[in-house]
Amino acid sequence: MEKSRRYLMVAFIVILIVVIIVSVLGILLLGRKPVVLQGEIETTEIRISGKLPGRIDTFLVKEGQNVRQGDTLVIINSPEAQAKYQQVNALEDVARYQNKKIDDGTRKQIVQSVLQLWNKSRSDLQLAKTTYDRIQALYKDSVVTSQRRDEVKALYDAAVANERAAYQQYQLVLDGAQQEDKESARSLVDAARGTVNEVEALLQDARLVAPESGQIATIYPKRGELVGAGMPIMSLVVLDDSYVVLNVREDLMPHFKMGDTFLGDVPALAAKNIEFKIYYISPLGSYATWKSTKQTGSYDMKTFEIHARPVQRMEDLRPGMSVLVNMNSVK
Repeated sequence: MEKSRRYLMVAFIVILIVVIIVSVLGILLLGRKPVVLQGEIETTEIRISGKLPGRIDTFLVKEGQNVRQGDTLVIINSPEAQAKYQQVNALEDVARYQNKKIDDGTRKQIVQSVLQLWNKSRSDLQLAKTTYDRIQALYKDSVVTSQRRDEVKALYDAAVANERAAYQQYQLVLDGAQQEDKESARSLVDAARGTVNEVEALLQDARLVAPESGQIATIYPKRGELVGAGMPIMSLVVLDDSYVVLNVREDLMPHFKMGDTFLGDVPALAAKNIEFKIYYISPLGSYATWKSTKQTGSYDMKTFEIHARPVQRMEDLRPGMSVLVNMNSVK
């Protein structure tokens, strides 16, 4: 019995020693475990949209297809815009012809007709003056009454007024339109041309092209569907503008400075020690976690968002891939 107790005591001591050794080793190993930051690859994404409302006529690309800058992506059919273009073109023609008519002045036939009227009024005036002079002489000799003289005087005054009016009309025809009328006609031409240019610019969006070289990620509408002005039709991923996004705790920020580089692994490509260069640092919002008072010796850790581009271009780097950064490798 005494011997069994001794065995149990020895076994207990051995187990206790093993537990202590394992605990110490675990603490040491955990203390030496490296801090690894996990980031994610992101790229610039462009939403392709246009100003022209209409119906999708033809897609010239598919999802996942690589395109170059300037390649036509989609064709939009808008009969209303085509009809508007024809209308404003017709209005421009009307304004241009009206302006030409005013600049060319009055037609020669009208000038000749008004000149003849003025010549006739001059002849009538000459006759009225001769008659008036004759009646005036007779009136002085008491041959005609004063009433007869007044009647002839009224006819003479009317002839003078008619001659002046015909002359002014002739001068008006010779001078043509006023300068204000000419400027107004030119302004109408400019306004019509501006409307044509506006519709032409709108019709250019009937064929949407790639603003950058990249890959078509998603196509939203189907062929034949209606799209409105500014409605996204597809998204273009610019693979050449890939970068990693890291969320870094505040106490690790001394290792990350603007313009510095660090090494990261990309498991999806089985690539290690890829060099990235930091070009953007910004604090993330703390929201309701921030406290105005803390116990002595402690504080709330803020998180910073860091963007970094690979120093060397990587062909197969795609959005969503993870990037692992071992803090032991960071300066």
